[in-house]
Amino acid sequence: MEKRVMTDSKRRKGLIASAALLGGVLTVAAGGTSSAAGHSDAASAGRHENTQQVDDAASQAASQANIDIVPGDGATDVGTGGTKVTVSGGKLTDVTMTTAHGGRTVAGTLSADGTSWRPKQALAHSTTYKITAQAADAQGRKAVANSTFSTGSPANMFLGHFTPEDGSTVGVGMPVSINFDKPVKNRHAVQSAIGVAASSNQQVVGHWFGDRRLDFRPKDYWKPNSQVTVKLGLAGVAASPGVHGVQNKTVRFTVGHSQVSTVDTKSHMMTVVRDGKVIRTIPISSGDKDHATYNGQMVIAEKYLQTRMNGATVGLTKKDGKGEYDIPDVPHAMRLSNSGTFIHGNYWAQGVFGKVNSSHGCIGLQDVQGAKEPSTDGAWFFANSQLGDVVKVINSPDRTIQPDNGLNGWNMSWTQWVAGSAV
Repeated sequence: MEKRVMTDSKRRKGLIASAALLGGVLTVAAGGTSSAAGHSDAASAGRHENTQQVDDAASQAASQANIDIVPGDGATDVGTGGTKVTVSGGKLTDVTMTTAHGGRTVAGTLSADGTSWRPKQALAHSTTYKITAQAADAQGRKAVANSTFSTGSPANMFLGHFTPEDGSTVGVGMPVSINFDKPVKNRHAVQSAIGVAASSNQQVVGHWFGDRRLDFRPKDYWKPNSQVTVKLGLAGVAASPGVHGVQNKTVRFTVGHSQVSTVDTKSHMMTVVRDGKVIRTIPISSGDKDHATYNGQMVIAEKYLQTRMNGATVGLTKKDGKGEYDIPDVPHAMRLSNSGTFIHGNYWAQGVFGKVNSSHGCIGLQDVQGAKEPSTDGAWFFANSQLGDVVKVINSPDRTIQPDNGLNGWNMSWTQWVAGSAV
């Protein structure tokens, strides 16, 4: 089931907001339930379902529980009050809210009728939170939703929300990405106050995507098994007149093994290469001719064991305004772009993997409902992938993904990258 992506002729009527580094109702704009209509290889590949058939089958099996999380996924500079989780067509069975950095649990209260949940206390300023909510309808069918959002800082202060997390281990493609909660006019001063150094002694350069995002990376992928140190010396630094930083923080993370998985949309196969050796070849189904998957190097930015994907979030709607698909429990979903490209498990399509490109733009792997069968391709790839691993798509009829659509600055030449530095 895949979220987002259409070719330029039908390109995204509406895209979800950039996940200020990830994650709202992670009604993750599902990029594509599968379809095989219009493909010449369909006849020889056995029984394949077209997009509408797969969408209908998925909808029939879907839970009627519809979870809504406020603030929505990717929201930034939000207030410290008003956070809530509600459900229609079912009851909430579990809500977990934590701080993104440190994982501190936020206590909450579930209503007597099981249809709403709120945190017990106001949230902290300048903090990123994650919510995972689960619900079930009258027939016991489950639904899952996720949201990651950040509260704002006082008007005279600015804060940088960063990834990866302190103490984490990531793949070789993970940039240091900092999203500021207020516009930065004095880019030189702000960038000069941030240092990024690697034990591999690779040169690391920053690049500005607009006035709120600053990413750092080396010319080539990080060296495996290296250490990276990020020093934020923003306290007292003026981002703009009257707005100063408050952060003095050091963040350290480890670059683990190298894993680059190449998705060939023509052969419908993905080759997983770890530390230079092929460890698995997996049949896939990518975007169909009307919703082709982006080409390019994409970095895994988020992982969800299960999540909801709804076509309405990316403008893929029926005449009644409802999404062309609405899957409440997509298994083993990993985000590749802010606009909705995922690589994820697919339990509703039949006869498409390794044979037909059939989705609305995501990359689908064979899986089962419930995400509890470890032997499926979807489960294996999820378990064997880390944030920062690279998924490279080739031979798609679509264009190359934009460097700022997700953590995907590798789709920019080094000359272009360095030109975006303010120091």
